[in-house]
Amino acid sequence: MIALIQRVKQASVSVNCEIIGQIEHGLLALLGVEQGDDPQKAERLCNKVLGYRIFGDQDNKMNLNIKQVNGQLLVVSQFTLAADTKKGTRPGFTKGATPTEANHLYNYFVELCQKQLITKTGIFAADMQVSLVNDGPVTFWLQV
Repeated sequence: MIALIQRVKQASVSVNCEIIGQIEHGLLALLGVEQGDDPQKAERLCNKVLGYRIFGDQDNKMNLNIKQVNGQLLVVSQFTLAADTKKGTRPGFTKGATPTEANHLYNYFVELCQKQLITKTGIFAADMQVSLVNDGPVTFWLQV
């Protein structure tokens, strides 16, 4: 499982020009599910995302996690994170989980996060438009 996380001042996701998920200060997590991913990986990735210390403390050092700063989380499914880009100029998607498996693990990941902090989402497999103000910019690739 892959999460591309971005520290944001605000972020939103829209479908058909309608905002369906919106947060203020926190993290935007683009979530990719690969073949072989399972609930245990979703749990480990959730713990890593929510525990990752990328927010500034009183000395402006990255020592605080999203929960410590009362941040919010926006999770958006993004199957292209599982793309194979090593050959040629067209990505391959054979490493990605099936839509059914990916949807199940995406929902499980979101449920885990919602138990710990305010978590908004996009719509799995929808054509979404994501807007954000990246704070820093700060972006990290997390994979379990």
